[in-house]
Amino acid sequence: MPQTLAAVTDIATRGYTHPEVLVSTEWVESHRNDPKVRLVESNEDVLLYETGHIPGAVKIDWVTDLNDPLLRDYVGRERFERLLRAKGINNDTTIVFYGDKNNWWATYAFWVFRLFGVENLRILDGGRLRWADEGRELVTTVSNYPEGNIKVRERDDSEIRAFRPEVERHVKQHGKLVDVRSPEEYRGERLHMPEYPNEGALRGGHIPGAKSIPWGRAITTETHTFRPAEELRTLYQAENGLGASDDVVVYCRIGERSSHTWFALTYLLGFENVRNYDGSWTEWGNVVKAPIEKP
Repeated sequence: MPQTLAAVTDIATRGYTHPEVLVSTEWVESHRNDPKVRLVESNEDVLLYETGHIPGAVKIDWVTDLNDPLLRDYVGRERFERLLRAKGINNDTTIVFYGDKNNWWATYAFWVFRLFGVENLRILDGGRLRWADEGRELVTTVSNYPEGNIKVRERDDSEIRAFRPEVERHVKQHGKLVDVRSPEEYRGERLHMPEYPNEGALRGGHIPGAKSIPWGRAITTETHTFRPAEELRTLYQAENGLGASDDVVVYCRIGERSSHTWFALTYLLGFENVRNYDGSWTEWGNVVKAPIEKP
């Protein structure tokens, strides 16, 4: 007997501040041949795209495409612009991200694109898992497009990215800080996510004053989609005391899980000042004299 899938509520009814930033699998199905829409798959598993992807989708490799090979930083404007043009992206293209792990890396790519001021970005709600669960088509054919004409600005890290000195000041000022890793990582029992190699830092624990709000709590497990705004407000505001006008810094191990929380707070709940500390625990946990806490 075929498995009965849990129903997905309509995005427009969930009470988000910016519901337009999410699209459904049905929307993608009807727009996948639209020349003004570019589907972009970005996964933790950098080989997953080759095993099958949504027809017409292009791949963004978070390792080789977005990160500078010599610096612990992102690529510069010229290289980023060349990347997007090679994917057939124009100034008027709607870019729809999706990926594995309930869109960890899709929201990470979204965040990096915003550093360069790219607009008209969307996330496929439910990501690759929901698309596959619904039995929708996956192909191995790689689509090629005419070179695009998009122009991007110089990367601006000032508004949505936090660096360690800024986090240090934030801690001293008792600012709102969210650790989105697993409870085991937060408590210092692990240096990496459960079921992964235990690596990445010399010390376990969390940044002083950080609240533990695992990123996955923003997702409805049965559907892989984002929880309604009322449930997200309960999680972040009622249970953990975050305010929409607060200066909030989010972090994880390398910045990908925290980009997921940054997206939920910024676009779904309308928080005004959320920054992603992408140095995260691989930096903080290895820095000499950086203070840490354990329960």
